[in-house]
Amino acid sequence: MELEIITLNETDTLQVERLGATRVELVSAMQEGGLTPSYGTIKNVLATASIPVQIMVRPHSDGFVYNETDWKTIKEDLLAIKSLGGNRIVFGALTDVGHIDETLLNKVIECVPDFDITFHRAFDDARSQVEAYHILNKYKHHVKRILTSGGKPNAIDGIDNLRQLIQLSKQLNGPKILVGSGVKPGNLEELHNELQATEYHIGSGVRLNQDFSKDLDAVKMKQVTSYLF
Repeated sequence: MELEIITLNETDTLQVERLGATRVELVSAMQEGGLTPSYGTIKNVLATASIPVQIMVRPHSDGFVYNETDWKTIKEDLLAIKSLGGNRIVFGALTDVGHIDETLLNKVIECVPDFDITFHRAFDDARSQVEAYHILNKYKHHVKRILTSGGKPNAIDGIDNLRQLIQLSKQLNGPKILVGSGVKPGNLEELHNELQATEYHIGSGVRLNQDFSKDLDAVKMKQVTSYLF
C-alpha cells in the first residue's frame, strides 16, 4: 500500500517520512492548487529524503491547457529536476476541448524518458475519465499512475467512478489509480473498504486544522498509517 502525502519543503518531507508515509508529492503554492516548487526547494528535498519524491510540474494555475511558452517553462523545469537527480514528476495537460494533450505528453516523455510520471487531477477535468484513461494507458511505461477523485470534487463523491477506474486499471494492467482529494483519517476506512485501492494521496487531511499554512498533525498521520499498514 502506498501512502503519498503532499509536502511543501524539506522540513515537511522529513517529518512525513518519519511518520510513515511511503512517498511524497512536493509542491508549492497550494492556495493555487499546487505549482512547481523552486529549484532550491527541490534540491534540498532530494538531497535529504529517503522515500520517493514526486515533484509537481505545473507552470501556472490558469487551468491545464498549455501553449508553447508554457512548454518552454515546463521543459526547463524538467531539465532542472533531472540535473538535481530527480526522476519522478506529477504532470497533466489537456487540450482546449478537454482531451488528454498527447502532443505535450509526448514532448515531456521525449525530454525525460526515464521519469516516473503521475498524471495529476487535470484528469478530472477531462470530458470523459474512461476515454482519458484509455489514452493514458498507451503511455503506461511512463505514466505509472493517475491522481484522481473520479471526476468529482472529492474522492467520497467520486467513489462510483473511482471503482470503475480501478477495475479498468486492473483489466488493462494500466496506470494505477491514486485516490486523492478530500482524503483524511475520518473517511479513509470508508474509501478503502469501498475501493480497495493500492495508493492513496492526502494533503490538508493530515495538517493541523486542515490548513496548509499549519504544521503536519502527527496524530492524524499515525491514524492513516496505522490503518493502511
